[in-house]
Amino acid sequence: MQFCFLMLQKKSIKLRAVEPEDIDFLFHLENRTELWHVSQTLVPFARFDIEQYVFSANKQDPFIAGEVRFIIEFTHNNEIKLIGTIDLFALDAINRRGGIGIVLLESYRGKSFAGTALDILIDYGFNFLNLHQLFCNIENGNEASLKLFRSRGFKITGIKKEWNRKNGSWVDENLLQLIAKD
Repeated sequence: MQFCFLMLQKKSIKLRAVEPEDIDFLFHLENRTELWHVSQTLVPFARFDIEQYVFSANKQDPFIAGEVRFIIEFTHNNEIKLIGTIDLFALDAINRRGGIGIVLLESYRGKSFAGTALDILIDYGFNFLNLHQLFCNIENGNEASLKLFRSRGFKITGIKKEWNRKNGSWVDENLLQLIAKD
């Protein structure tokens, strides 16, 4: 499945496919231990594993792969900076739904970049992939992410009690959904 990446841009934010030059960026991002409890990661990613992922990523229909990952680029004064990733995962063609995951480097948080990237992904999911709903999972206490998704119309539809173990304690996780206006 091919599509025009020009539609995946809004203002100074662009979502684009993963490229071989992103290996170092992804290696750094995926090995951030503070995120491992959410992604269920138990050991560091080897550079070889990241390379294999990059060389196979986005090479097939997202519904066959079950996911699609985008690099979030920010352009300022003609300089392009990689600031994070945004994913659609658990893509389900029959039930027309998919989950969203987003990771932004700390220095770019709170500056509306995540919101712009999310707007682009919502548009892509509903208008290009023809999804009926999008969902995300956000831990209690992650007020910035809850605010971000709720500002885009996502509603909390469930709470997974003691879902994640973080710093020796159990943390609830919220399920949020956004249903398309068919």
